Amino acid sequence: MTALPKPDMRPATPDFSSGPCAKRPGWTPEALRDAAVGRSHRSKLGKSKLEQAIALTRDVLRVPADYRIGIVPASDTGAVEMALWSLLGQRGVDMFAWESFGEGWVTDVVKQLKLADVRSFTADYGQLPDLAQADFDRDVVFTWNGTTSGVRVPNADFIPADRKGLTICDATSAAFAQRLDFAKLDVVTFSWQKALGGEGAHGVIILSPRAVERLETYKPAWPLPKIFRLTSGGKLIEGIFKGETINTPSMLCVEDYIDALEWAQSVGGLDGLIGRADANFAAVQAFVDSRPWLKNLAAEPAIRSNTSVCLVFSDAEISAKGPDAEASFAKAVVSALDKEGVAFDIGAYRDAPAGLRIWCGATVETADVKALLPWLDWAYTKEKAALAG
Repeated sequence: MTALPKPDMRPATPDFSSGPCAKRPGWTPEALRDAAVGRSHRSKLGKSKLEQAIALTRDVLRVPADYRIGIVPASDTGAVEMALWSLLGQRGVDMFAWESFGEGWVTDVVKQLKLADVRSFTADYGQLPDLAQADFDRDVVFTWNGTTSGVRVPNADFIPADRKGLTICDATSAAFAQRLDFAKLDVVTFSWQKALGGEGAHGVIILSPRAVERLETYKPAWPLPKIFRLTSGGKLIEGIFKGETINTPSMLCVEDYIDALEWAQSVGGLDGLIGRADANFAAVQAFVDSRPWLKNLAAEPAIRSNTSVCLVFSDAEISAKGPDAEASFAKAVVSALDKEGVAFDIGAYRDAPAGLRIWCGATVETADVKALLPWLDWAYTKEKAALAG
């Protein structure tokens, strides 16, 4: 195979990382000029900024008025762990996982919390477990969008409205790019470093009235560190959901989140964000469908993510040489694109099948996605030619 010439077009912004993700179009540090730096987050100004971030989150995500929204430490991981350690144990738990982070939640519940009544339903990368196996008399924990597998649940139709247990949903790669049916979700977590391109280290937890009731009527058998505590004296700590954070947040990061949320409003809110992500995904998938050597890791169209788009090479010559050869080839393609400055951080997650992972969330411009795609042809033919000697 002969290597193709380098394309003439280049992405204006080559940031396709799956987290932290691309900043919103036009972002500069000037967006942080009004940050409450040098001020206490408990000051009137600091608290008003946190309250603004919560209010904008509710508006953009269309969170019901009776759901609480809190800003918590340690990114989405901290928010999920807070939910697992604070809420589980009252009844049996069904865990669903089809990628590395979901598997991590299974490990935490089984090996760290050591709950006795746990059922785990897992699937390989690129697939979704049979969600019909869930028993909603039990608590159910799942990831809406598998960041490392590119597989998402198509909707919340599998969750009944009259469930007895709680649904705990890690939505970190889905929020702001996919429709979350809050009526079916009791706990939703995410970090703003994903679909809105915010800075790391902060998480968001959203609680339904049913989740609040559980918190106020159930006390876990294990001690909870201060950083996980959502109640005091058997009552919800309401301040957490009014801008009084458990620990000290970065006011620069909060300002950056506010800026991203205001940008989200300017592009049409949730509908606009979803439309942008869908357009990015459609561009990638159309390219993949026209190339025999590349495929979406998720074979079933209905479960393909529109944010963390995971691709694998379908080249029989490379596959015949085994997994190590596939991994080396994918690494070489990723490295070639990085060196050209046309795509940064698009290698598959370390635990996932070797390939590419292209972030297509709303902060990425479709023009940049389209400019990247010819470079995939170039990098593929370049590395194939190198293999041929």
